[in-house]
Amino acid sequence: MSAPGRPALLLLVGMSWAAASFACSLQIPPHQEVARVARFIAHQCDWASMATISTHKPVMGQPFSNVFSVSDGPRGSSTGVPYLYLTSMEVSVQDLQVNPQASLSMSLAQTDYCKQLGFDPQSPLCAHIILSGSVIQVNGTEADYAQKALFSRPPEMMEWPKDHDWFFAKFNITQVWVLDYFGGIKMVSPEEYFQAAPHKKQN
Repeated sequence: MSAPGRPALLLLVGMSWAAASFACSLQIPPHQEVARVARFIAHQCDWASMATISTHKPVMGQPFSNVFSVSDGPRGSSTGVPYLYLTSMEVSVQDLQVNPQASLSMSLAQTDYCKQLGFDPQSPLCAHIILSGSVIQVNGTEADYAQKALFSRPPEMMEWPKDHDWFFAKFNITQVWVLDYFGGIKMVSPEEYFQAAPHKKQN
């Protein structure tokens, strides 16, 4: 059996996207609305892979990726800002204290979306984002909000050892990269990202 031609392939791609919108409980925005897709992914994910520049031997100066819990707000209340709960005892946080620049990756493979639809995590249809920017500590009312946002997701955080000098931080976004469809990665400015709504408003 021969491989499908371009028109048939495009039809299959369209069918895959249509299936995604009906077969899964997560209603991802249309892939043409790139900024909304980015905001949607950021709100759905409870954790992210963060890459820093290592300050530790034997990988000093090399990229170092680690997993962190994140939240951009309680469910249904998205801000787009990834908040983190950190301690200087953590190896990646020690990297950030020397160089706060980092990248943060989140994927719908972390939810049931891709599994339900049979999408491999590397497939463009298994939407993911990469955020470029830096990590900065927050204080005052923003720290209060960060606590509310984070503790509303995995409440286990409230029980973490108090003697670890935890603090709240946010990922200060300078660029957003989105891969949610065929045709290559797309870029979204922070302005476009924060102006977008992850969910359509109900009439």
